[in-house]
Amino acid sequence: MTRVAVLGAKGRMGSASAAAIEEAEGLDLVAGIDVGDQLDDIVEAGAEAALVFTTPDVAFEQATWCLERGIHVVIGTSGFGDEKVRELAAVVEANAGVGALVVPNFSIGAVLMMRFAGIAAPFFESVEVIEMHHPDKVDAPSGTAVRTAEVIAAARDEAGSAPLPDATTSDPGGARGAKVAGIPVHAVRARGFIASQEVVLGEQGETFTIRHDSSSRDSFMPGVVAALRWVPGHPGVTVGLDTVLGLD
Repeated sequence: MTRVAVLGAKGRMGSASAAAIEEAEGLDLVAGIDVGDQLDDIVEAGAEAALVFTTPDVAFEQATWCLERGIHVVIGTSGFGDEKVRELAAVVEANAGVGALVVPNFSIGAVLMMRFAGIAAPFFESVEVIEMHHPDKVDAPSGTAVRTAEVIAAARDEAGSAPLPDATTSDPGGARGAKVAGIPVHAVRARGFIASQEVVLGEQGETFTIRHDSSSRDSFMPGVVAALRWVPGHPGVTVGLDTVLGLD
């Protein structure tokens, strides 16, 4: 049994994850931490792994606190880009034996969407990402969209693809979206969405769209459970569920 603490236990993802952990074989929920609680409760409960679903302004510090005490971490908070991952790697290196798994999206379907996007991207002249979430989400673009853009850009760089065509010279309102690793990313925030994303690819005479929708947070729970089962046996820093699922 892996003894697990959930940070952000009263949030939407934290509370759903806590329920899933309680039902999962091989995992034992020993602590739920939220605003006003002491991180020392994690150690007192004997947690071996921590699932971090807190806000971006505190998640890195909390993950570092856990790693420095020999507690493995699975990070579901958005905002862990390359710079944060490098900082996290330094913490892990200074605390041998601990593992940190940064997961942009826990949905198996979303992981496959990112993988398929990387495969398809070099075959098309154009590619853009559109992500759609509920209006209570605090960050934009989503961590999944950022990771998708990075995967697409890396695949195109490796294939020697030409720069994306775009004749836009005037965009005072930012209608063309953000650029992440050179890939246009558009964020929609509207009631009714949980988490959806499209990757739109275009070539002369055709378009190809890869889309994934999560209609409830239940879709993330198999990935949460798999990540918590995996991380104690894998020291170092890993990004994404690909390795956990055997896709690498």
